[in-house]
Amino acid sequence: MREMSAMHGFAASMAPVLFKAACPDCRSRFELSASALRLAIGTSRRTTFYSFTCPECGSSVRKPAGERIVELLTGGGVRTLRLHTTV
Repeated sequence: MREMSAMHGFAASMAPVLFKAACPDCRSRFELSASALRLAIGTSRRTTFYSFTCPECGSSVRKPAGERIVELLTGGGVRTLRLHTTV
């Protein structure tokens, strides 16, 4: 019985993570799952950003991602692409 309780608590803690977002085009506010977001980490602030498609109007949205945003998105399971510069 005790093992079942521990497993039940573990399953409950694995609920999907949702991120609040907004579209600059249609001004809608919504929540997105980690699978709806992409994170690109570059070598500078200009090349580190996250992106998604607005579920309301279909616009492609790209927003800058500072250190805290990168931490939250990666911790929430958002797919990450590391950008490298060529020499």
